[in-house]
Amino acid sequence: MTTTGEDHHGAGTRAGPWWWGQRRSAVLDVGLALVSALECAAEGVGFARDAGLPVAVGVLFGLVAGSVLVVRRMWPVAVVLVAVAITPAEMGYLLSIVGLYTLAASEAPRRIIAALSGMSFVGVFIVAFVQTTRSVRDTPELGAEWFPPFVALTMAIGLTAPSVLLGLYVGARRRLMESLRERADSLERELQLLAERAEERAEWARGEERRRIAREMHDVVAHRVSLMVVHAAALQAVARKDPEKAVRNAALVGDMGRQALTELREMLGVLRSGDGQVAPRRAERVERAGRVPESESGSVPLAAVGVAAAAAAASASAGSYGPAGSAGSPGSVGSAGSAGSRGVVEAGEGPCLAELEELVGQSAAAGMVVQLSVMGEVRAYAREVEQTAYRVVQEALTNVHKHAAGARTHVRLAHRDAEIAMQVENEPPPEPGAASSAGLPSGGNGLLGMKERVAALGGVFVSGPTDAGGFRVSAVIPSGG
Repeated sequence: MTTTGEDHHGAGTRAGPWWWGQRRSAVLDVGLALVSALECAAEGVGFARDAGLPVAVGVLFGLVAGSVLVVRRMWPVAVVLVAVAITPAEMGYLLSIVGLYTLAASEAPRRIIAALSGMSFVGVFIVAFVQTTRSVRDTPELGAEWFPPFVALTMAIGLTAPSVLLGLYVGARRRLMESLRERADSLERELQLLAERAEERAEWARGEERRRIAREMHDVVAHRVSLMVVHAAALQAVARKDPEKAVRNAALVGDMGRQALTELREMLGVLRSGDGQVAPRRAERVERAGRVPESESGSVPLAAVGVAAAAAAASASAGSYGPAGSAGSPGSVGSAGSAGSRGVVEAGEGPCLAELEELVGQSAAAGMVVQLSVMGEVRAYAREVEQTAYRVVQEALTNVHKHAAGARTHVRLAHRDAEIAMQVENEPPPEPGAASSAGLPSGGNGLLGMKERVAALGGVFVSGPTDAGGFRVSAVIPSGG
């Protein structure tokens, strides 16, 4: 079965009887078949007289031949063949015209369309030439010898060419529309697939952003609160024996508490802001990090939370928890080395390696025996590298406060050609198996967060117990050029 341009639009959803796609197509074909049958029946009268047959036979023959047009959509080739066959009987002009149009508009091969159109052309030409020649012979005044061929050619072209050309045009247009429709459907499916993938990527990005925010909040708040708990425990122990030291510890606890509250306020302020308005300094850092705020959609910019956390850490680390250089043991980094890298990161952009001495001093002020040593030439690194290195040391010192209170700790920092390495190693606590007397809780996320941070920069992170009974945290981060 072939499909023409008239019924292709409704071919997908059958609403008409039998082979018709729509009811109006069935009504049109039945109407054309009825008109063609009446035409052939009228022309069958003359055919019967010329052939010496009864008139009823001619009329019946015309009705049957003309009614073939009702199946033009299903068998257009058969309709054209019938039209060619009855051409010598001088009937079926409507049948021939509609049949050729239907055939040309169908999906039939071009060679079949050309062959049947040529047969119809030749048939009409011969019949018209014979009729015109007979008329010229009976009526000599009609003209010269060129008149019959001219009339026959004109009739043949007029009865075949318009139908074939119109059918070819309709068929090509229908195929073009079908191609465009298929392309539109394909594009719609691709867009839907892209939307689904975009939603999956957005969900993945949201999950990654939540994990990053969790790491930032853990790194920024956990260390400060851990020191507060340690100082509170020391304050409880020396409150009656050494009032002056108790006052100093109380002041430290108060400072740490205020700075921890400041950090929490900055984070919560970003979470609560519905308009996406961020301070110019934090907005500039978001732009530098290549993140686009989502204020247009009314949602909270997740990236700004991590930025706020980093800013809180930087502002909080500006405070002093003890005398300068209170790292406690020989081998501490010199002031010249600190000053050399302090200008690497601008204020308010997060912690940097220049603040490690101050970080170690905070732990020393809390009672830890800690030593900081730096090897290699101190130089500037990318902001992400310095922040990650600082966070690794910070979290490692926090774990020492939690799990090995009173243990001697060594913090080592090595500047190499294409990487920076850090190691925090603590000896066994004075009482084996004893945890911090302050009873610090542990969420188990510190080591995981450090590993994720280092891996994100293409580095290597290793942690585990030492042979001496202590614990070691090591990380190597590429310097990034």
